[in-house]
Amino acid sequence: MHRNGQAAGLRGERERLLDGALDDHADSSFRQEIMSSWQRCKLVGVRPTSEEVPYQAEFERPNRLLRAAGPVIDRLAEQLEDGPVSILLADSEAQIVERRAGRRELADALDKALVSPGFLYAEEFTGTNGIGTALEAATPFMVSGAEHFRENLQEFTCVGSPLKHPITGKVEGVLDVTCRVGDTHGVMKPLVLAAVREIESRMYADASRREQLLLEHFLRANRRATSAVLSLNEDVVVANTAASALVDLSDQAVLWEWACRVLGARDEYTGEVQLAGDVVALARATRVGEKGAPAGVLVEIRPQSVADGRATTARRSPGRKRAPVDGQLPGRSVAMRRLRDDLAAAMGEERPLLVCGEPGSGKLHVAQHLHQRRADRDQLTVLDAVVAPDDPGGWLARVRQVLADGGTLVLRHLDRLEPGLVDRMAAVVDDAPPGRVIATARCRGGSDPSGRLLDHFPFSLTVPPLRYRSEDIADLAPVLLAAHTGQRPVPRLLPGTVRALEALDWPGNVRELEAVLATAVRRCLGSDISQEHLPPEYRSGTRAGAASLERAERAVVLEALVETRGNKLAAAERLGIARSTLYRKMRTLGIDEKHLPGAARPR
Repeated sequence: MHRNGQAAGLRGERERLLDGALDDHADSSFRQEIMSSWQRCKLVGVRPTSEEVPYQAEFERPNRLLRAAGPVIDRLAEQLEDGPVSILLADSEAQIVERRAGRRELADALDKALVSPGFLYAEEFTGTNGIGTALEAATPFMVSGAEHFRENLQEFTCVGSPLKHPITGKVEGVLDVTCRVGDTHGVMKPLVLAAVREIESRMYADASRREQLLLEHFLRANRRATSAVLSLNEDVVVANTAASALVDLSDQAVLWEWACRVLGARDEYTGEVQLAGDVVALARATRVGEKGAPAGVLVEIRPQSVADGRATTARRSPGRKRAPVDGQLPGRSVAMRRLRDDLAAAMGEERPLLVCGEPGSGKLHVAQHLHQRRADRDQLTVLDAVVAPDDPGGWLARVRQVLADGGTLVLRHLDRLEPGLVDRMAAVVDDAPPGRVIATARCRGGSDPSGRLLDHFPFSLTVPPLRYRSEDIADLAPVLLAAHTGQRPVPRLLPGTVRALEALDWPGNVRELEAVLATAVRRCLGSDISQEHLPPEYRSGTRAGAASLERAERAVVLEALVETRGNKLAAAERLGIARSTLYRKMRTLGIDEKHLPGAARPR
């Protein structure tokens, strides 16, 4: 009776604290670390009464973690068979990947509370709990009964501890033991800590063996090779002098992604790979380790050509910003190469130029880049065509003044210009000095006044959305990161981070990517950027099954359309399908012909 009364008292105090100000809790019965967690939960908007939990039916299993933790969990599950506790294993994002339940009634209770594989128990989504709070606090953590932020978890006691890689120091996951509150026992925490020590010891042995295999294969290949040789996995890169000169930080992630993709069921593959700076390399990838326990890959590469015919040059040292070749816009995708060709054609174009593209795709940056490459242009003025309602005349006067002073004018969001100014603006564009007006807009077309205004720009080019050129992320990242690191060395993205970012659709385009990387810079504190440094909603961008096939098919169709400049008959012939089939695929894959990248069309 005393225990029930104490629990009821705690629940009542919990409700008062969560309904009021958590700052005033000097005499609280709850631990300070619990109160701190509750404050974090309230700050990010977690609701105590909510029972929703983010869920992924298909997710990438953390093989390295499972190799180390699997045998330990198997032994614990056997020892605790039909006991009152459940063993949970979560990955570094707090997503449960394994559960071994004891008694049937406990398994049923956990199922009802959605504590099972695929559900995400990060603190910012599901409140104070043994998995998410252990990750957030980076220390072993116990949460019991009323200490849970969410009401539907109060029947449980959870003890969780982060699993840290003994070499890299990176948190690989969380081991948690959960039971009903009435079955709470003092041995739970020692049990978890002993299991964690054993799992981390197995991680060390596994990492040492994998790194030793990588080094052995590298040394063997380097002794006989005259070309660039790298041995790498998600965390380690070993390169000879030739590879260090040829391959920069973004290329390392690209090579790892390429090797993982082409090897598949093979142990060895030889083919072309596109590196930064338009370097086309003939590369041979060889699996290191067994299929069930891979240690990494060995890559031997030899440059074949450079797209502009120049010789390959050495890259900057790791950790520093890599400037695009000859000041070019960064990116190695087909869409980006086409945009660079269109920019070269626009260099000598004296007619008003329109830069189209989705919001955040980089239209203004492209316009500024074009101005910088025109050597005779000194002054650039950017004016937004979203005009204040009370100052349309003043805005138009500023437009005329800039052109009268001999400067180049960039008109942003011209498709959003107030209808009453369209006719006067059209006259200004028609009378502007040659080569002095550049405008940005989402797209051509439309019968409204702004659509007709865009027809006064006889030359246009389109900046491709980021989802159509995800392979450019490895090249964009160093440039975007440099803007947020000042004089400090620019951190690099680990291969797993690049893969996660490449798998996302990026509705906000490059602007969204820059915001994500800015957050990662603050979180990584100068170290390499891993997935755990990304905002939580960007960490699980893994390709799974059908989604991967659809993405690959869209990339193939898009490349054919880009190469044929939107000629669907030619694109269908290149793909070996009927034109009607191509139209159907474009609809299914969400390819809008009005926004095809690289579609620069004189009008």
